[in-house]
Amino acid sequence: MTILVVIASHHALAQTPTPTASATASDVAALRQQVEALTETVKALQQQVKDQQAALEKANITGNQLPQSEGTPSVASAPLPTPLPGASAQESFPTTDSSVVANAPTAPGAPTVNANGTATGQFPTTDESVVATPAGAISPTTGTPPTETSTGSLTQPITIAGGGKNYMNISFDGMFALAGSTARDLSHIEVGDHDPQQRGFNARNIELAFDGAVDPYFEGFANIVFKLDNDNETEVEVEEAFMQTTNLPFGLQLKGGQFFAAFGRINPTHPHTWDFADDPLVNGRLLGPDGLRGVGAQISWTLPTPWYSQLILVSQNGRGGTGFSFRNPGDNGIFFDRETTDREVRGLQDFVWIPRWENSVDLSPTQVVLAGVSGAFGSNETGANSRTQICGGDFFYKWKSAHAEGGFPFVKWQTEAMYRRFEAGRGVDQTFPVAETFHDWGMYSQVLWGFKKGWVAGVRGDYVHMQDSHFTDDLDRQSRSRVSANLTWYPTEFSKLRLQYNHDFLESNFFLSDRQVDSVFLQFEFILGAHGAHKF
Repeated sequence: MTILVVIASHHALAQTPTPTASATASDVAALRQQVEALTETVKALQQQVKDQQAALEKANITGNQLPQSEGTPSVASAPLPTPLPGASAQESFPTTDSSVVANAPTAPGAPTVNANGTATGQFPTTDESVVATPAGAISPTTGTPPTETSTGSLTQPITIAGGGKNYMNISFDGMFALAGSTARDLSHIEVGDHDPQQRGFNARNIELAFDGAVDPYFEGFANIVFKLDNDNETEVEVEEAFMQTTNLPFGLQLKGGQFFAAFGRINPTHPHTWDFADDPLVNGRLLGPDGLRGVGAQISWTLPTPWYSQLILVSQNGRGGTGFSFRNPGDNGIFFDRETTDREVRGLQDFVWIPRWENSVDLSPTQVVLAGVSGAFGSNETGANSRTQICGGDFFYKWKSAHAEGGFPFVKWQTEAMYRRFEAGRGVDQTFPVAETFHDWGMYSQVLWGFKKGWVAGVRGDYVHMQDSHFTDDLDRQSRSRVSANLTWYPTEFSKLRLQYNHDFLESNFFLSDRQVDSVFLQFEFILGAHGAHKF
């Protein structure tokens, strides 16, 4: 403003001749009037500038305070006034803490809150789990653009704190069955703990599942299962809860916690992913009603071969009912009519060691085969030095049409075979003085045909041979076979309806007579939330 006054004064003086000594009084008076007029003009200009500043400030305050309505334009979308000369940007908060730094100022017109409700450019932090990555930005942890997910998806993963690396999927799976059978002891006919166990309605697998990234180095998984027994009492089990590495070099991966052992194809999977309503006979009799699982650690190595090839080694405690053929105390301390020792681990020989080697080859763009061999070796509880060895082989083939719609049509063929050598100790008293070694084996083979989108038909054949004994009248030691057929309808990926028929042949042995059983199951299932992908 001072500059303006000076310029105006100089301009007026330049146009006014300098008075001389001979100037009259009238000339001096005229000059004084010109200076006074110029002063009034400058004052008027100053007042106009002040009025404009006040008006702009009032418009800003009013626009920020007034509530938005359908007819009121947003201040964020309106053009911003040009900043006055001399205005300065807001200074950053002074700190040397690298975890608390000022973000870049929000761009004009950009929203101050993102889709997750987190302030952008406002909260001073560099934590990726708090500050959302801008759209199209490159992730500093993975070096790749972030994946965008639709906010309207039913399987949207839950972000822990606003769009960063950390997230968690939560799902709830309810699986129920209505069962009819000619056998009154359906709990003996069905060998799996999650199979329909009684005539009528069954709720044997209600699962709460969690999975997600722990940090840049680990991811975690947990499956909590609720079951209703035949008296409608609720049972709870921690089926799986483990963490595994995400980015080890040389194709290595480590895993630790409570998990299903990598033995065969069905054992590592959950019941809601099965192609039939019940467990194959050989799995239930040799690996156990709950499958072979426990607390332990696993290391796997994906070999550098042109095809998929992986070596796996698992070590688990092998204790309890989930270590059925190993350190299993049995029912009331009795297993195969032997009194169990129920001892603590004495050394590495008491752990269960489970190696596996699996390979997969694409025969063509529409055909794939996978074959694997597995083993499980450890001690059992029927004697001080009793051992158990289980060996298995599995084969899987799948064809999917080159013109498939939603994965249909397809054909899948899957087969598993197992052999168990079980060293059983002496009996509970002098009437049972001998030790025995059982050689048991079995297999199943199943074919699934997805003939139309959402519709799958399947057939399965089972057989398990349990070595006869004149000293053991355990009902589990009865050889038997089964033929099953089912039809499954998937209305969507979140629901399933399945109708299945079983015909069982139970062979006679030294203590038991033969018999045949017919059973029918109507299985229905729903899933809420995002359930993590299962192994192919």
